[in-house]
Amino acid sequence: MPSPSPLLLGATAEKLPVFLQPRMANRHGLIAGATGTGKTVTLQTMAEGFARMGCSVFTADVKGDLSGVACSGKSHPKIDERLKLLNLATYQQRAYPAVLWDLKGKTGHPIRTTVSEMGPLLLARLLELSEPQSDALHLVFKIADDKGLLLLDLKDLKAMCSWMSENSDEFAADYGKIAGSTFGSLLRKLAVLEEQIGSGFFGEPALEIRQLMRKDFSGNGLIHVLDARELIQQPRLYATFMLWLLSELFEDLEEVGDLEAPRLVFFFDEAHLLFNEAPKALVGKIEQVVRLVRSKGVGIYFVTQNPIDLPETVLGQLGNRVQHALRAFTPRDQKAVRAAAETFRSNPAFSVEEVISQLGVGEALVSVLDETGTPTVVQRTFIAPPESRIGPITDDERREQLERSPYRGIYDTPLDRDSAFELLKKARQQAAPAPGNDPPPIPSSEKDRELMGALGGSGSSPSRSPARIEPAEKRPVGRPRDTMTEVLTKTVIRSVGSSIGSSVGRSLIRGVLGSLIGGRKR
Repeated sequence: MPSPSPLLLGATAEKLPVFLQPRMANRHGLIAGATGTGKTVTLQTMAEGFARMGCSVFTADVKGDLSGVACSGKSHPKIDERLKLLNLATYQQRAYPAVLWDLKGKTGHPIRTTVSEMGPLLLARLLELSEPQSDALHLVFKIADDKGLLLLDLKDLKAMCSWMSENSDEFAADYGKIAGSTFGSLLRKLAVLEEQIGSGFFGEPALEIRQLMRKDFSGNGLIHVLDARELIQQPRLYATFMLWLLSELFEDLEEVGDLEAPRLVFFFDEAHLLFNEAPKALVGKIEQVVRLVRSKGVGIYFVTQNPIDLPETVLGQLGNRVQHALRAFTPRDQKAVRAAAETFRSNPAFSVEEVISQLGVGEALVSVLDETGTPTVVQRTFIAPPESRIGPITDDERREQLERSPYRGIYDTPLDRDSAFELLKKARQQAAPAPGNDPPPIPSSEKDRELMGALGGSGSSPSRSPARIEPAEKRPVGRPRDTMTEVLTKTVIRSVGSSIGSSVGRSLIRGVLGSLIGGRKR
């Protein structure tokens, strides 16, 4: 199989082409510059180039312009002028294979994840939790794992918080005491989050990360465009979602080393939002993911206004850089210009610090890694125009794209299988005594006891080990009624046992066992 062709970024005034090498594309990159200097067009040009070399692309469309990649470009005086300047003989206006996404499913296929996959660290940041509240949320996840309860959507998480608040005394010995008011504040914050994002984002079917790396019949990578026009109005949610997606790539993909070209290129627009008010522990996780994910065949390209928006530890890992114009009106602006200039390998033909503020629209300072991984001398570059449309698609064109999408029907219909909410509801119903009568005995079959033993007795306190639950017919007269926790344990076991052989049962078993061995939960 032939090696992919280099990605043409543009050319100098002397018509010297500037290429990005496919083998170095997973060494990450930066697109920076002030508003209106051409960052979005550069992103679109790069996305097309990656698609041509067989790399899939994922990018958020914060202004609505990038959806135009799905339609062929049109002649324009400025484009014609740039083509003449660059002498681009291979340029042809065409559409690219695009997949449209939207968190709420209005303008694209819905993207969902489960609460378990999002995890307590990202959820704590999303909910802006205090330290005690964050500790309580981590405990909710821990106990859900121990009890074999799947956290799929927000109603599962709210049900867990309510149940733990009501039964806090049963958990105090093993997990520590948490005030009921803490769970109350968690429930209020979850209600606000549900109001902001609706009930659709958390749930199933969850996005399968490997689906993002499909190609079209010609071998071109797909360009996945997330409509983030509404999402960007909630900066914390936007940043948390993009970070979740990045972490999923890191966790789910196997290491492949340096390929001929990346499997996927991930553009993180408005990247400064990722680090705004982020706790030190989270920043450390981001740095780790950026450092290690390239071995998974993934390239990350941060798009932001100023390079100083990114931590030095992250900035130092970005080998391919496109710097559009920066304005130097304030001391902070001047600091950003100096910082940007210092990151380039200098060119004796001009002063980088002076040129940064003189660049025109669609013009940039570019330095990429050569075939040996060494940064090239910075070049003043006229960026090549995209071959697809510059600007958004129409509503009719969007509907047409969705109709013929290869993802049609895969994620469009939500699923709601039994998880924490349903099992807790069943447990409450069985724990509640009938008016004027003792509750009917709960049968305990041999299959139930075997399953309880296989699960190591998770879901009950040491004093009432599920492995020692006696059959109902052998209970001593006057035995105290089961606690809510004991009833829940039996409910979980019966749910698993009655579902064995079905796809739901197999998924639930994987969720229970995954929590016990530390694996990921679906």
